[in-house]
Amino acid sequence: MGQKRYQITSYIIGGLLTIFVVMAVLVNTTALQQYTWLRVFFGISALNFTLRASVPLILGALCGILCERTGIINIGIEGMMLAGAFAAFVAKTSTNSWPLLGSLFFAVAIALIVGGLMGLLHATFSIRYRMDQIISGTILIILALGLTSYLFDRDAVAQGKFVEIAIPGLSSIPVFGKVLFTNPPLTYTALILIGVIHVGLFYTRWGLRSRACGEHPRAADTVGINVNRFRYMNTVIGGMLAGLAGGFLVLEAVGQFQEGMTAGRGFISLAAMIFGNWMPFGAAGAALLFGYTQALQNELLLAGVTTVPRQYVSMIPYVVTIVAVSGFVGRVRPPAAEGKVYETEGGSE
Repeated sequence: MGQKRYQITSYIIGGLLTIFVVMAVLVNTTALQQYTWLRVFFGISALNFTLRASVPLILGALCGILCERTGIINIGIEGMMLAGAFAAFVAKTSTNSWPLLGSLFFAVAIALIVGGLMGLLHATFSIRYRMDQIISGTILIILALGLTSYLFDRDAVAQGKFVEIAIPGLSSIPVFGKVLFTNPPLTYTALILIGVIHVGLFYTRWGLRSRACGEHPRAADTVGINVNRFRYMNTVIGGMLAGLAGGFLVLEAVGQFQEGMTAGRGFISLAAMIFGNWMPFGAAGAALLFGYTQALQNELLLAGVTTVPRQYVSMIPYVVTIVAVSGFVGRVRPPAAEGKVYETEGGSE
């Protein structure tokens, strides 16, 4: 029954996606582009905004997958993201005098390191000190919000950000060449990581052991897998991805840091992870859906919609997130040992 429902859902999603692609091509290559409402839903501007809005959600969802597949609940993605964004901003402003690319990649490295440290802190609280993992994640969010607001220098300015790189040949594909193959490097990185993490989780020894730690840690321990070591490792790597998501906001999307600039993206990433059933491609698809709702919000406001109050338009991404998650809770299955502290037979760490 479950398999049949999954197949039906896949067919529906595939059909809707096909219709969307066809409409996007028609609207952007024929006289249909003269209709404002069609441009709002299918225009190249909306598609570009969708991808940009989805990148931090994809990275945040991948962070959650890596953590939760080994059994560590991570609701602190928002805090890791914000810490990464602030670290990238400080690193960029401190190296404005360097060559631009050197400064930008240095800032990316710092964002990765700080995100990894936040992941290590969460893992330490959750594994070594056996703190409730929800509380630990909440602490990370509060810590990041407080420290970044306190340390933020409003006079500092980051000079320059990553620019688009067109992939020869592919970027000339009608409509989708401009959307998928004309992007800055961090966007390409996020898209590549979807496939890399999927292959890693389901086709490598590391992935098999990681999933074993989240499904049946006692059995994994029995065959010689160090469960808590894998949990530490994956939570740190996940933190690095969340830090990269924050770095994207500063170094590629906005170009500057703003207090609380993650604006709930960490929580939407969690929703994408659940909606995607803890699968990299599923989570990426959900992130694109949520990114599309943000694009619609932006396009509707730019189109000057006057019949609907602005506040209702701004609610669209969050309402879709709530509906999606509430509709799928109970229909998806998280890793069996998620959130459960594991102690070895000898009681050692």
